[in-house]
Amino acid sequence: MHGGGGLVTCKAGPESSLRPIYLRLHPLLLSVINVHPAPENTRGYLLVHTNGGLNQMRTGICDMVAIARMINATLVIPELDKKSFWHDNSDFSDIFDEKRFISSLADDIKIIKKLPKDLANETKMVRQFKSWSGMDYYQNEIATLWDYFKVIKASKSDSRLANNNLPPDIQKLRCRTCYEALRFSPRIEQMGKILVERMRSFGPYIALHLRYEKDMLAFSGCIHGLSTSEAEELRIIRESTSYWKRKHIDPNEERSKGFCPLTPKEVGIFLSALGYPRKTPIYIAAGEIYGGESHMTELLSRYPFLMSKEKLASIAELEPFSNHATQMAALDYIVSVESDVFVHSYPGNMARAVEGHRRFLGRGRTISPDRQVSLSHKKALVRLFDKLAIGSMVEGKKLSNIVNDLHKGRVGLLRKRKGHIPGTKGVDRFRSEETFYANPLPDCLCRTESPPTHHVKQKLFPS
Repeated sequence: MHGGGGLVTCKAGPESSLRPIYLRLHPLLLSVINVHPAPENTRGYLLVHTNGGLNQMRTGICDMVAIARMINATLVIPELDKKSFWHDNSDFSDIFDEKRFISSLADDIKIIKKLPKDLANETKMVRQFKSWSGMDYYQNEIATLWDYFKVIKASKSDSRLANNNLPPDIQKLRCRTCYEALRFSPRIEQMGKILVERMRSFGPYIALHLRYEKDMLAFSGCIHGLSTSEAEELRIIRESTSYWKRKHIDPNEERSKGFCPLTPKEVGIFLSALGYPRKTPIYIAAGEIYGGESHMTELLSRYPFLMSKEKLASIAELEPFSNHATQMAALDYIVSVESDVFVHSYPGNMARAVEGHRRFLGRGRTISPDRQVSLSHKKALVRLFDKLAIGSMVEGKKLSNIVNDLHKGRVGLLRKRKGHIPGTKGVDRFRSEETFYANPLPDCLCRTESPPTHHVKQKLFPS
């Protein structure tokens, strides 16, 4: 059904000024087109209930497009998650350009806005597709359901498709969907462009995805640097959120293993050690920081030029988006993809999505802090921060050299996607892989040579 790479050809992406700014392709990165048209008749309809925040839903939708192709289904515009922590009632068309989504994928799959009325009362097969599944599962198990049902509903959309070992045309379909078809709605694009232009007026800037919101800290159980009352508030939130599986978490153990997001203070130390000067403009891509200004004091003392969408835009400009967390996250996404340097404090869904998108576009550095700790890894950031705290190390040239050496290979350059960690099995094997959307290479490129690279700190932020 889906053969080799001969079904797919490549063409240079146009540099039209009408394209969203974050989709203008680097000359070495070529977009792909499908020359194997979708079947005229599909076998049934695929309904999708997405889950999670913006980027979890977004990558899930891309996977569901590929799955619809594999099982020869007509895809009904996915239903967005309105019951997650953020309680955002946005519909698909509020966030994405629905017309573009349908038309740009017309040669790949058939997409309709709603299930036909005559099928409204049809018995639906509701399935939670297995995580990280490949072609065999979908064609030999899921597709056989068409013999009994006209409508299949996927109850979850996240991580339902394998990262690797899929036919080239399926991988390229994921690329086309993620980076060409699934664009944000025009009003989000326009507001995002305004924010980018205002940040660029200050010069080259860093976008910092500071994952220090209430939901992240409650979910992870990470309370380093928080007060007793704050820690208790987060514990109550975690234990009362039914769809979060982990309830009893040892915060010290989590942090010691490198599983916690960096605190704002730690991010400030990290950026200073990398050599970014005090005058660097930094865009904070985040929701409401837990504890507000009280937890931002030390980062602000190091980098006083901290900006956010709330500071760059007026209340009136943000009013259409302000009560919709997913739409606000989309604005942060645009500013992050367009930044000169992107840094995150935790490798969550947005961090991975932005990293992959910037790789696809050939953007500047995407710095991933090394939080992991092992017996043989004595220089990971957590241990360095602890040494600073007890006074066994001081900030200066030695710390800077260690941090820069530690991150030479963690700057988002073009390279082949990493596979699983040797020795891992089952679900852990898939979880250990680098995700497709964090690094869509080489599947999304026709040429994989890397353009000349420079040390971004020296090039963009001279002292």
